[in-house]
Amino acid sequence: MDSPSHCVVVTGFGPFRQHLVNSSWEAVKELSKLGLGSDAEVELKILQLPVDYREVKQRVTRIWEDLQPQLAVHIGMDASAKAIFLEQCGKNRGYRDADIRGFRPEGGTCLPDGPEVITSEVSMKAVCRRVNVDGTEVAFSRDAGRYVCDYTYYLSLHHGNGCAALIHIPALSRGLPASLLGKALQVIIREMLAEREAAGAGSLDGRKLSPSASSQEEPHRGLLL
Repeated sequence: MDSPSHCVVVTGFGPFRQHLVNSSWEAVKELSKLGLGSDAEVELKILQLPVDYREVKQRVTRIWEDLQPQLAVHIGMDASAKAIFLEQCGKNRGYRDADIRGFRPEGGTCLPDGPEVITSEVSMKAVCRRVNVDGTEVAFSRDAGRYVCDYTYYLSLHHGNGCAALIHIPALSRGLPASLLGKALQVIIREMLAEREAAGAGSLDGRKLSPSASSQEEPHRGLLL
């Protein structure tokens, strides 16, 4: 089993609906080629997740039970976005859109007895202020869209006691190739690790689930993965 202090797991999603190539997985593959940099003393592990609520629930549980990462970063695609969005929190209810198998969670809920909102221990506002990504804007968000990516995030925050992140990236385009998005992920994830270290959150011990202090949400950006 990997040490919690030396493993970062980054996931992307497979195809869904008309999106036969998912930019999230393409960017994660590029990140794997780059690594997190020679001075980042962590092992990078990447995994592809299907756009399948039931399978995601099993795989996220295994990530935290088997790999025990210091941080799990889930990458999703927002096909309508022109920027990269750092999602601060995951939501427990409102999952009404069917996955690739036509399945919807019972009651539209991740965990029947779970809190309504779980907030990441990573301050996405702090990361947004400090990060500088060539070729695209990086923005802050509190509404991850209530689809499989938000569902994944909530479960990962739950199992990882807040030590998870969700990044929404745009679809691939001539101006935003996978190589650029992979480099952007490297820069952002390194900043997330630095932010957690600066905040004194280097250990899994003593962490608590952190419900959002604010109920205010940003306007819905459409179907997000």
